[in-house]
Amino acid sequence: MGAATAYWLVEMHPGLKVTVAERDPSYATSSTALSVASVRSQFSTAINVKMSRFGVDFIRNFPERLGLDPAVANLGLKENGYLFVTSNPEKARLMEDLAEMQRGLGAATEILGPEALSERFPWMNTDDLVAGSFGPRDEGWFDNMGLVQGFREAARNRGATFVKDEVTALEVEGGRVTAAVLGQGGRIPCGAVVNAAGPRAAVVARMAGLDLPVEPRKRTVFVIDAPNARHPDAPLLIDHGFYLRPEHGQWITATVPQDDGPCDFNDFEPDLHLFEEVIWEQLWHRAPGFDAVKVIRHWVGHYEYNSLDQNAILGPHPDRPNLYFINGFSGHGLQQAPAAGRAIAEHLLTGGWRSIDMTDLSIDRVIAGRPFRELGVV
Repeated sequence: MGAATAYWLVEMHPGLKVTVAERDPSYATSSTALSVASVRSQFSTAINVKMSRFGVDFIRNFPERLGLDPAVANLGLKENGYLFVTSNPEKARLMEDLAEMQRGLGAATEILGPEALSERFPWMNTDDLVAGSFGPRDEGWFDNMGLVQGFREAARNRGATFVKDEVTALEVEGGRVTAAVLGQGGRIPCGAVVNAAGPRAAVVARMAGLDLPVEPRKRTVFVIDAPNARHPDAPLLIDHGFYLRPEHGQWITATVPQDDGPCDFNDFEPDLHLFEEVIWEQLWHRAPGFDAVKVIRHWVGHYEYNSLDQNAILGPHPDRPNLYFINGFSGHGLQQAPAAGRAIAEHLLTGGWRSIDMTDLSIDRVIAGRPFRELGVV
């Protein structure tokens, strides 16, 4: 988010002095690097559909958008689609309503019954399903690190500065942030600050005397080999208790822990029991070809989870009008970085939302305790 916002600021306002402080430029434990890097139009709120539809177009045309070498900066978008399935007739009716909304915003969402699902995905067991919501285009996965490195390069090319350091304090005078204090002793005077601290967003907010309902949530991701399940054209499947997608002849899968809650910022210890105790039985039920499975490797990443409503928090705080938030995306931030970064830059430079009206995602709802819920959180 920081790199995307920096890019848009210097793209829109050449010569603007922009500095990005990064705790770890290697991104070894960043949510970006540890994401499964997917993009979709299937959300329950129109604002998220709009953001991700801008995002997929930006990702598809990334080198041209940023003026980078296509041979290096192409993000390899693989449009296998997303497939949400349900055994619940009520959820199937909701899928129909949401698909209509999504198609009205340019998506290609299709609602498939059990027979159509079986015909399109013959490797799946559809006996217990009543419907599936499938996006046949503009949905899939891409190169996550290519996105962030491309934004960084393009921002640098336009004059932005990236420093390896951590913001440890914010100086506030007269209700405005006047400087960011760095851990290595530096100090950056500023006209505005953008909080793009991911799972640590609440830590930065507290430096300015503010509360933010954003916390780290741990997700253990498994890479598995299934010799009897070779379906390279499979979509990203979201089932009742897990998700699954193909990856270079293998598969990526994960689940949300039943006791999901905030974790320590430094907790990257994998919950290895989740595969055998939660995922495998459900996976084998859905696709009999997963009868023989081996976990090849695993990793742990953190969601920057908005505990209020699982939606992004964007824009300035009324009590600190030059402190901008771009936080709380709850797992769908990477795909929305192009739109969110642009929105923050436009608001910071012009005083309001421009390309997309982000009012529904403003900090006002957080202050009022008024959730604006996103149901399609994976």
